[in-house]
Amino acid sequence: MNAPRAPSVPPADREALDAYSAAVIAVVERLAPSVASLRVTREGGGGRRGTGLGSAVALTPDGFLLTSAHVVEGRGSAGHAAFTDGRELPFRVVGRDPLSDLAVLRAEADDLLPADLGDAETLRVGQLVVAIGNPHGFAGSVTAGVVSALGRAVPVGRRGGGGVVDDAIQTDAALNPGNSGGALADSRGRVVGINMALAGVGLGLAVPINDATRRVIGSLMTEGRVRRAYLGIAGGSRPLPPRGSGLRPGRGAGVEVVEVLPDGPAEGAGMRAEDLILEVAGEPVSSVAELQRRVGPELIGSPIEVSVLRGDAIVALTLVPAELPTEG
Repeated sequence: MNAPRAPSVPPADREALDAYSAAVIAVVERLAPSVASLRVTREGGGGRRGTGLGSAVALTPDGFLLTSAHVVEGRGSAGHAAFTDGRELPFRVVGRDPLSDLAVLRAEADDLLPADLGDAETLRVGQLVVAIGNPHGFAGSVTAGVVSALGRAVPVGRRGGGGVVDDAIQTDAALNPGNSGGALADSRGRVVGINMALAGVGLGLAVPINDATRRVIGSLMTEGRVRRAYLGIAGGSRPLPPRGSGLRPGRGAGVEVVEVLPDGPAEGAGMRAEDLILEVAGEPVSSVAELQRRVGPELIGSPIEVSVLRGDAIVALTLVPAELPTEG
């Protein structure tokens, strides 16, 4: 009796499968040499040293690497970075930014193959992405999937107390412990995210590569830290009420002050809960992200004029931003 035949695959499906495979293979061949597997050591209690695993992405030929801040948190963090060509290079931590969950390392090398950084702002839900990293110590592991969602808010730092990445990429590409700090790439092999967390079965998260994170990376490379201005408020975007629209024609929204934190710059300026921030230094603001962009590190310690809607009147306040302290 003849053995049963395997189900035939329609030509169109074979072509789609081949195209998908070709796309993933092309990304791996281009990017894998730029992704390192990290073995991290850090100081522990009683003089003991702990160890951990992670991944990193080469930024420059002369040894700068990008990884997740939580991969290298802790005193005395250092270790070795292993590449697909067999090299294992010692590295040190140049700087960490727990609020974005990014860190920059420096390995002892002058001929690394740097990855191309893309722009997560161009991603679309459903787009192919490829993750490369070191899950469970299995170096150079590759998984592929799609962008499941964009703009996820993810607590980062120790027990989620470090801050919030409010525009994280969600993917169904399989991520596991050790993938953190590795590359999430688009179909052209450009790094669009740094893998950061496993959110659940079939759900992974990545810090996006965009203008904001590029500035963070640049600050870590040059200064070893990131300076942020601190206003001392909690707030959110809110549409202008009719009275506000009449006072500021053409403006659709402002930032409502939900809470004024004690002893902060906003309290010192006389800001109150329920104030609606309309302008900072003469520039309109309609969201928290826009407010953060307007109040950059160059304004720390400098008086700025802030216009708020309070009741039926616009009130001008003078506020001096402070520098936001972060954990080391």
